Amino acid sequence: MSKIVSVHSFRGGTGKSNTTANISALLAKQGFRVGVVDTDIQSPGIHVLFNLDESEMRHSLNDYLWGKCEIKETAHDVSGRIGADIKGQIFLIPSSIKPGEIVRVLREGYDVGLLNDGFRSLISDLNLDYLIVDTHPGLNEETLLSIAISDALILIMRPDQQDYQGTAVTVDVARKLDVPNLFLVINKIPDVFDLESTRERAEELYQCPVAAILPHSDDMMALASSDIFVLRFPDHKITHELEGLTSLLEG
Repeated sequence: MSKIVSVHSFRGGTGKSNTTANISALLAKQGFRVGVVDTDIQSPGIHVLFNLDESEMRHSLNDYLWGKCEIKETAHDVSGRIGADIKGQIFLIPSSIKPGEIVRVLREGYDVGLLNDGFRSLISDLNLDYLIVDTHPGLNEETLLSIAISDALILIMRPDQQDYQGTAVTVDVARKLDVPNLFLVINKIPDVFDLESTRERAEELYQCPVAAILPHSDDMMALASSDIFVLRFPDHKITHELEGLTSLLEG
């Protein structure tokens, strides 16, 4: 049965899109058909990780939301762009990076209800095992819809006081929306922090599992979103942690 997984953070800069791309690659590596939707329409960027240039985008999510095309026409097969042999497939539904179209979203908005219909259509049309939704940070109507229809919600946070507070709000909202599975990922943990103590603190605070705990990595910083980390560094601790997370998604 297909699963919808939303990847979210209360604040920007947590590594949400990188995590989304890495999870998608790991699932596809195992043979699954994976759709990735960039619903961060105001500040899109995950297409960079999949080496999809703006000039190659036949259609974007924006076109679907404005009635210019069917949502299946926005799906780009990026399986061959990630520099590794994978058994499955990855279909990316990007948002437009064109300034005029971003401004139009900010000025006019769009029918958020179309997202729900579009997600279901993508799963059916592309025969997807997983639909991974890269959300816009914070809480807005689009994010609440994505969370509400998700089979699993992955919340990305850093060990930062602002993140702790914002994540608490998001966890509370997710519980009110009856999300079946809620997983925390703590990212960019400095070397001076004790990883297990950080995990225990978060699990006690939010009463939900920390599915992955990711140390700060110079390798990740140096990669600078030019590649999929788990494919470039298959034996790295971060990769092992994210493999554990994908196993939970399969369960």
